Amino acid sequence: MWPYPRTLAHRGGGTLAPENTLAALRCGLAYGYRAMEFDVMLASDGVPVVVHDPELGRTVAGSGHVNDYTAAQLGTMEAGAWFGPHFAGEGVPTFEAVAAYCKAQHIWMNIEIKPAPGFDVPTGETVARATRDYFAKEIAEGELLPLLSSFSIAALEAARQAAPELARGWLVEQIPEDWARTAKDLDVVALHCDHHQLTRALALEVKKAGLGLFCYTVNTPERASELLAWGVDGFCTDRIDLIGATE
Repeated sequence: MWPYPRTLAHRGGGTLAPENTLAALRCGLAYGYRAMEFDVMLASDGVPVVVHDPELGRTVAGSGHVNDYTAAQLGTMEAGAWFGPHFAGEGVPTFEAVAAYCKAQHIWMNIEIKPAPGFDVPTGETVARATRDYFAKEIAEGELLPLLSSFSIAALEAARQAAPELARGWLVEQIPEDWARTAKDLDVVALHCDHHQLTRALALEVKKAGLGLFCYTVNTPERASELLAWGVDGFCTDRIDLIGATE
């Protein structure tokens, strides 16, 4: 039900580095994490880039929207200085660059498809096809592959059509009443939810249904232990300095 690593670094480096940057990946790796979660959306030229917010201004200096700019333009924008001066010069990385780094360092990836409003289908298709192409050798050899996930049902359906060989997880804040039917319709292998919205009883129901169960974003060792005791298979954390990496 969950052949993947148990503990993931959220957006690469959690609270210790500017999120969704190559510096964040290096930070996570320095803390022993070889499993990471990050977000992918499309630039204006259709190239997938690693960034969370569809608008610029919070983590990436500038104005407007991510899909107002090409991937090359985003790569020159400042995405690290907001976190600290020693991270100045980090740009918005392409998905290809992040995937290449993770593959070279043997880092497993939970790739969140994060479409800008109105771009659910093309984002799902593009990210799935790119992942399939990057991991063609691993697919052929039956190795463990990245997991695609998204809050967007349309993006998940598009990803399934584009690359059915890649497993998918359905992201929700609170697991809805019709979760079992929707998960079956989407043909996902796991539910991903906000751990604050999860109960022990619901965790047991999800596991009895044969699905993997993943939680975001768990930041204390005590809560992590409690969730694992409930049967949760894995979680991501911002506190990679408090919660040790596990396989």
